[in-house]
Amino acid sequence: MKRSEIEDTVRKALTNVAPEVDSGNIDPDKSFRDQFDFDSMDYLALMMDLDKQLGIHISEVDYPRLSSLAGCVQYLEDKLQASATEA
Repeated sequence: MKRSEIEDTVRKALTNVAPEVDSGNIDPDKSFRDQFDFDSMDYLALMMDLDKQLGIHISEVDYPRLSSLAGCVQYLEDKLQASATEA
């Protein structure tokens, strides 16, 4: 999966969880909690949506690495590449 596809998936997941989020106007380096009115339940729903859309398990200990768009994309890209090499 290309980096741009991963980013699109994260943006889609964000709007699934918080429809009021303008997915085209996200600061990639700023945390979701600082940009949006995200609480812990929103964040958990985002992680579950990404799990479902990408078919990978995101460990709870890794959640802090996925706190921004850039962090999500990097983490997911690494995770997907590792899964592909294991298969």
